[in-house]
Amino acid sequence: MKVLIITYYWPPAGGPGVQRWLKFVKYFKEFGIEPIVYIPENPTYPLVDDSLLSEIPAGITILKHPIFEPYRFAEFFSKKETNTISKGIITKKEKQSFVQKLLLYIRGNFFIPDARKFWVRPSVHFLKEYLVDTKVSMIITTGPPHSVHLIGQQLKKVLGIKWIADFRDPWTTIGYHTKLKLSNRSVAKHKGLEKKVLTETDHIVVTSFTTKTEFEAITDTSIAVITNGYDVESVSIVDLDSKFTISHIGSLLSGRNPKQLWKALYDLTKENKDFATQFELKLVGAVSDDVLFSIKEAGLSDYLEIKGYVSHTKAIEIQRSSQVLLLVEIDSPETRCIVPGKLFEYMISKRPILALGPGGADVSRLIRDTNSGSFFEYTEYEKIKSTVLDFFMLYRKGILVSNAVNIEKYSRRELTREMSEVLKSL
Repeated sequence: MKVLIITYYWPPAGGPGVQRWLKFVKYFKEFGIEPIVYIPENPTYPLVDDSLLSEIPAGITILKHPIFEPYRFAEFFSKKETNTISKGIITKKEKQSFVQKLLLYIRGNFFIPDARKFWVRPSVHFLKEYLVDTKVSMIITTGPPHSVHLIGQQLKKVLGIKWIADFRDPWTTIGYHTKLKLSNRSVAKHKGLEKKVLTETDHIVVTSFTTKTEFEAITDTSIAVITNGYDVESVSIVDLDSKFTISHIGSLLSGRNPKQLWKALYDLTKENKDFATQFELKLVGAVSDDVLFSIKEAGLSDYLEIKGYVSHTKAIEIQRSSQVLLLVEIDSPETRCIVPGKLFEYMISKRPILALGPGGADVSRLIRDTNSGSFFEYTEYEKIKSTVLDFFMLYRKGILVSNAVNIEKYSRRELTREMSEVLKSL
């Protein structure tokens, strides 16, 4: 069975967006699926990780076609602001510069659904010709960027090929959508395109139960939940950090700023001398200035280590050597559906997870069902502080471990089996 996968993110792109379909492609052949991958020839990736190139299976057909990237022109205004926005890091409204406000307005109102919209028309023309000679059973599009779905929508219309739309994140309800300074007309256009994609596709795949519920209110198209997951990475054996490290892997956007956690950590350094000498807060990946300011304002500067962006392999090593793994999501109803891919890598690392986010978050359910850590809402200062202290006391005794259960179903191989069954059912 031959399928065409249309994706913007592909190695050497770094970050979580590339992982999902790279892993599906890695295991598809075991389940009788022959993937063909279509990607941009000259993309502008905010993060690059060359180590992921080695994970592309040998013999895979990869098609490329040029893309026009307006972000390149936006860099003339401010390279720093453009790169920051492209990573999804948006400064609080009151701290935004004139240039950032302008770029957000242009991004939200002139590039609908997103800045990769100019890839749609040439891709449809290119793939239409390719598919005349190469027969495939179906087309799969994965977003964001959600403009990629418009390629699948138009190819289905002109060729009648079955089409699956995969949503790694939601569209109009994603947290940053409201920060794009959208006009009423632009909001309506986004919602119209979203509904068109959701109703015209043959099948929808989402990564969270909340997103499925949201989409069911818009369309009668069948929806499957296939989460992200973990792979058995080839990482050398690492020793646990000697210090009591609490590590966050990935971007800390301005909204991911749990001030009660920072306060609890600071208070523990003042109340417990041993904690003060052994605690370290390790941040790996892009961190917004707002979050850094809050951490330093809380009095944690002396305990902070900023690693910056590292390769995926290095990130896995840090996860497995840390004492506690921190997961933070924006405290908003819109983010209850977000289930970051790193959650599952955290689970397999055998380190306890300390997670914070909005009440009713899908992450809370997954952590509870797998017994892989503790989840708190932002305001639960006393519970956060007490749990961190419990973790620290177990660390002092040398018995701090994660007792996660039922995580096998989140392996990339098992998830690929699920995806393969969806494809074959259509």
